[in-house]
Amino acid sequence: MKNIAVIGSGTMGNGIAHTFAQFGYQVKLVDINLDALGRAIATITKNLERQIVKGTLTEEAKEATLANITTVTDLQTGVENADLIVEAATENIELKLKIFKDLDQFAKPEAILASNTSSISITQIASVTNRGDKVIGMHFMNPVPVMKLVEVIKGYATSDDTTFQVMELSKVIGKIPVEVNDYPGFVANRILMPMINEAVYTLHEGVAGVDEIDTVMKLGMAHPMGPLQLADFIGLDVCLAILNVLNQGFGNPKYAPCPLLVNMVMAGKKGIKSGEGFYDYSNGIKEAKVAAKFL
Repeated sequence: MKNIAVIGSGTMGNGIAHTFAQFGYQVKLVDINLDALGRAIATITKNLERQIVKGTLTEEAKEATLANITTVTDLQTGVENADLIVEAATENIELKLKIFKDLDQFAKPEAILASNTSSISITQIASVTNRGDKVIGMHFMNPVPVMKLVEVIKGYATSDDTTFQVMELSKVIGKIPVEVNDYPGFVANRILMPMINEAVYTLHEGVAGVDEIDTVMKLGMAHPMGPLQLADFIGLDVCLAILNVLNQGFGNPKYAPCPLLVNMVMAGKKGIKSGEGFYDYSNGIKEAKVAAKFL
């Protein structure tokens, strides 16, 4: 594999493009929004410069990485020569199914189609294509250039050869792949989201405040980030979407999202991306403080 296409230029998409490009792959970063592509390249450039400051990258490597990325607004043009296509669009099932129908039509027959979905069924995604054996999940962690884990999700029809190729490719780009089977939430979010949801319930029921809950988990359980802060980082809307997938997929009330989480998303308080969630980020991430609502 030499040519990679990444669909979606948001936080995950630009991180995936950055990572592949840094390891010498030719990357087409595809998004219908030209302004979003511009922001993505600016973000990648900033992150590469941060690596230079840390001494983990040279200026020459930065320029080579950027030269490996081409931005494209037309899906067919972006994927027609790709060996691997990684979809990193919004966590919306209808959108993903539409994208994979188009990818199946536009991509060359031997291309592998991967989704960065954090919870949606790979088997369902594969069902709208004529190459179920070549559809797989590649669930990268945020921030992609830093985090080592890739959950490699094998759908019902995914072939052993496709799985092997993706596992090996993940190692080449400096990741540690873990193969999991296709059930709601896979492993990471099946375990993580109920913990975040329970933290929101703990706040909702007045057991403790935002800072107190996060401090207990950081100091008592050695978590680098408290669950409420992590929820803000992930995006409360994303957390809600994943919990809904878990709730619907298992039919078990233990996955039902806390009403406080639902209300916050409806109110537009989605975490860092909106400037406020459980914390207020109006002065920047490093100067975050507990949101006035929870004082």
